[in-house]
Amino acid sequence: MYTNEGVSIRPITEQDLRRMWELSFKDENPEWKKWDAPYYEHKPVSYEVFLERKDKIVAQNDYWGIEVAGELIGMVSYYWEHKPSLWLEMGIVIYEPQYWSGGFGTQALTMWINHLFNEMPLVRVGYTTWSGNARMIKVGEKLGMTMEARLRKVRFWNGVYYDSIRMGVLREEWEAQKSE
Repeated sequence: MYTNEGVSIRPITEQDLRRMWELSFKDENPEWKKWDAPYYEHKPVSYEVFLERKDKIVAQNDYWGIEVAGELIGMVSYYWEHKPSLWLEMGIVIYEPQYWSGGFGTQALTMWINHLFNEMPLVRVGYTTWSGNARMIKVGEKLGMTMEARLRKVRFWNGVYYDSIRMGVLREEWEAQKSE
């Protein structure tokens, strides 16, 4: 568990499962999904169906909760784009709109990136977003990430084509920032 300026990231526990379901899969059209890859279909699932995935959520290294004032508000995660070359991509979702644009995501990602670099021999950490999510691009810039790729007009949503954006930071860049 890590805590900074009132934001914590930590592994998910069994006690968190109902809250995680309520945040992520209970509603058919949650507000957060308008920003988190809305071009992929979101389907609500029952709590019972959600619990079938609990072994992939509880106490996992690649999926942690974000907590503010004792309340679970989101998650950070990672997946391997190509494990043999240690190409890791991360993700974040803050489900509750009242926590958007308040610095909570920046705090969570700062701790998550530190954790990933400390726990694994990674050379780079990054994420993919879309040009319709200006907040995710901005958080990457605030974290000192580079826009490494912009695939033009490959995400189609609500009748508009958007760009796919790859943001990333190298270990040496991250460490240089921390020492400043």
